[in-house]
Amino acid sequence: MEYDLVMKVMKLAIWRIDVQSRTITFESDFRDVVGSFHFSPNTPLEEFYDLMLPQYRSRIQQAIKDLMEGRIDEAHEQFEVRLPHSEQVHWEEAYATIEKRDKNGRTLVIVGTLMLIDHQKGIERALIEARNQAEESDRLKSAFLANMSHEIRTPLNAIVGFSDVLSMAQSDDERTELVNLIKQNNVRLLRLFDDMLNMSKLEAGGEAVKKERFDLNQLLMEVADKFADKSKETGIKIEVEGLANTVQPFSDRHRLGEILNQYMDNAMKFTNEGVITLGYHVNNGLLRVWVRDTGKGIPASHCNDHLFERFVKIDEFVPGTGLGLSICRSLAISIGGKVGVESKQNVGSLFWVEIPLV
Repeated sequence: MEYDLVMKVMKLAIWRIDVQSRTITFESDFRDVVGSFHFSPNTPLEEFYDLMLPQYRSRIQQAIKDLMEGRIDEAHEQFEVRLPHSEQVHWEEAYATIEKRDKNGRTLVIVGTLMLIDHQKGIERALIEARNQAEESDRLKSAFLANMSHEIRTPLNAIVGFSDVLSMAQSDDERTELVNLIKQNNVRLLRLFDDMLNMSKLEAGGEAVKKERFDLNQLLMEVADKFADKSKETGIKIEVEGLANTVQPFSDRHRLGEILNQYMDNAMKFTNEGVITLGYHVNNGLLRVWVRDTGKGIPASHCNDHLFERFVKIDEFVPGTGLGLSICRSLAISIGGKVGVESKQNVGSLFWVEIPLV
């Protein structure tokens, strides 16, 4: 009675292999899925092997063969099995040893146990995932510190250096030029801190998503106006398409605006001449808003999801944290959307965000 109780609690099965007949017999089976694992007495070993997933089968066959031929006295294996007439897969842990030999020492009977270990494997996977996440977090922190120390030092050195020589300027034109350079680097520095704060807020859960009905055309015009002064300085033209139509999505206006601001900022960085265009189209209840430029473009090998990961920079010589596109993806996901890119080198790029219209 106690024996059966222990077997039931541990979800164990006891089996024996008759070496001469190459058959297996389950003497008792207290696993949760016993009904699907039912074997008649003296079942051919091949039927038992057939339950195992192919990647484990040869190893288990070799272990049992070694026991049969007396090369080893015991074995311990873990493997996955697929239930007969089912797609269910379970993890099993097996222990086996030689129970009986003939007078010449040849193996006659092998005895063993089988135990379901799905729960243990689930814990193991969770621990491995937690370890991988911790390692990835450490890697990202190291990359973040290395990247930030360089990115912050560059505009800060410019601000300090130009401030020192400002008092030595010989003319108003020189002073004006130095002041403009200081302002430009102030903007770059503030942008770096904005990116860091945005990423920190998103990782901490961020602010609640606030969905509302808003005028998309008005939002696009606001984004375009924000970069108007910079476009005048560089000679790059900014256009907005689709203003003749009226679209009022139900989403988080602020988050969509942040994504478009990031796209515009990147477009300004990588476009030396030509046009930057904001536009959109609606298809099957989805709103796709995009920013298209006539800049240097991106190699086809980089036009994938990896581009939207943290600290990824295609051109290391262009200032930036490598956080902007990652922030865009996180913001898009938070409002039920996704991001993507289409680009051709020396022609230009189109970055888009797609969200539900309602």
